[in-house]
Amino acid sequence: MQGILTILLAGGAGERLAPLTRDQPKPMMPFGGIYRLIDLTLSNCLNSGLSKIYVLTQYKALSLNRHIRHVWNILSPELGQFIEAVPPTQRLRNTWYLGTADACYQNMQSIVDERVPYVLILSADHVYKMNYAHMLNWHVERGADVTVATTQISPSDSSRFGIVSMDADYSIQDFAEKPPQERAVRSRFNDGVCSASMGVYLFSTPVLLDALMEDAEDESSSHDFGSDVLPKLIGSRNVVAYDFVDENKKDMIYWRDVGTLEAYFEANLDLVAVTPVFNLYDQEWPLRTSMPPLPPAKFVFAQEGQCVGLALDSIVSHGCIISGGRVMRSVLSPGVRVDCHASVENSLLFSGVQVGAYSRIRNAIVDHNVRIPEYAVIGLDPETNRREGHTVTDSGLVVVHANSPGVSVQEIPRRPAAPEHSRFRRRARAG
Repeated sequence: MQGILTILLAGGAGERLAPLTRDQPKPMMPFGGIYRLIDLTLSNCLNSGLSKIYVLTQYKALSLNRHIRHVWNILSPELGQFIEAVPPTQRLRNTWYLGTADACYQNMQSIVDERVPYVLILSADHVYKMNYAHMLNWHVERGADVTVATTQISPSDSSRFGIVSMDADYSIQDFAEKPPQERAVRSRFNDGVCSASMGVYLFSTPVLLDALMEDAEDESSSHDFGSDVLPKLIGSRNVVAYDFVDENKKDMIYWRDVGTLEAYFEANLDLVAVTPVFNLYDQEWPLRTSMPPLPPAKFVFAQEGQCVGLALDSIVSHGCIISGGRVMRSVLSPGVRVDCHASVENSLLFSGVQVGAYSRIRNAIVDHNVRIPEYAVIGLDPETNRREGHTVTDSGLVVVHANSPGVSVQEIPRRPAAPEHSRFRRRARAG
């Protein structure tokens, strides 16, 4: 896999995930307690043998840049390997990135400098397991100019995805971006499904460079791969589909676009099933992330004989303390505390959340370091929470964040400064 340059698009603002993306980019959203969304895609890359990876960042990227630098600094520069965050430099255009294709266009020189025959383009906000080496083999065997990874979805979901029409040889005949259900072309595999683009594109490098140049010169373009670049290539280039092969090794194929609050919430809650479809525990396909310096989770009596700390059908991360509270079918990120007689059900709690005694939380996402007061009731009556000023989705999911009514935000303690080296202290005294 040395002949592939991977470009991971990670600059999106994640507007549909607001207010959770107010202070962080979408790729840094927590997943499964200890992971970030970008960890899943980067783990796919490493497990596939990819070792030249540019991560294109933009929106509020400080936390993402730090995460890549501290957690993913594991490859060998001496061997030409790297995982490198690339912020916008406005090298070819005096603007920020205007779309997915424009992000690649503005980094064309970096693509040229690597001198590789293939470029793999990925998104950082999908949940799946895929061996990209199989996709490369498919691309080479068919002499493709572009290969688009596809997965099968219900026609009722077609308005959320790019829908691909292909012939018996997997050659793509049409690419429709988010068509309504009645206009969605049925898949060649099954008349009851559609083939949707996964946002995974493998280009032969000269084809990509030509397409980016042509798109950049088109003033009417939105500079997006799905809306502009791919439709123009169909018919003039050999564009083929690669039907997704799931490395998750389950009966059901698992791929989730977690671009909305409901989809993000459901993907996290999928993990707490007795036999989850997306397997975090597969040692043959490890998922890498950083491990916070926190102690193991603890479950204790708050008042012996009166309230017992317990969690059922839940993921409980490092540093959590269930102090007489009850947690059911929920995901708790590191450092969460649930106090006596409090209950958390069917919810997703980010790191540092504190749930006060006698509080009741159901069907909610609680943002980082939010402190829920005692006796609070959240998610049991979404309409009441909406009238109180909480963020509530159409499905009744309640999102609690720093500006939600009645909550406070726990101050994050600063790390102590490193001790000054003795020779510098002597030099300062001598001066």
